Amino acid sequence: MQIRISIPTQSMEVFDDDGELLRRYAVSTAKNGAGEQRGSFQTPRGRHIVRAKIGAGQAPNTVFVRRRPTGEVWSPEFGAANPDRDWILTRILWLSGQEPGFNRLGEVDTMRRYVYIHGSPDTVEMGTPGSIGCVRMRNADILELFDLVPCYTPVDIVE
Repeated sequence: MQIRISIPTQSMEVFDDDGELLRRYAVSTAKNGAGEQRGSFQTPRGRHIVRAKIGAGQAPNTVFVRRRPTGEVWSPEFGAANPDRDWILTRILWLSGQEPGFNRLGEVDTMRRYVYIHGSPDTVEMGTPGSIGCVRMRNADILELFDLVPCYTPVDIVE
């Protein structure tokens, strides 16, 4: 199993062990573009792995803060009442860089930057950059992906 995320096309492809395409999803990466530096609010490039899967068994639209369910469930009304929140919903795949000095360790560590693949409100546009570094997905898509890929699945983010 392998995941490839294309920043230019704002898409994700999932391949099986034989290299056959299993799924293609529209995603939304960082509005600030690609980059690895802590505090840049950019999507990190290069080789990563899914280091942790968070949220199994939670309801769709469950709100997460610091990787913990808050007890809240996103709805259009709840979102409108909290317009400045960065919504992390449904499931989280926490990424870890695999290239020391590029996306791992020091000021460029993807995991310490808390970069995830995660669900977003259904009102968030996919196929257009808009996040603060994470890879956003539709909730139905992150539910499918979460069940499809195991921890340590390779994730390549390309520009």
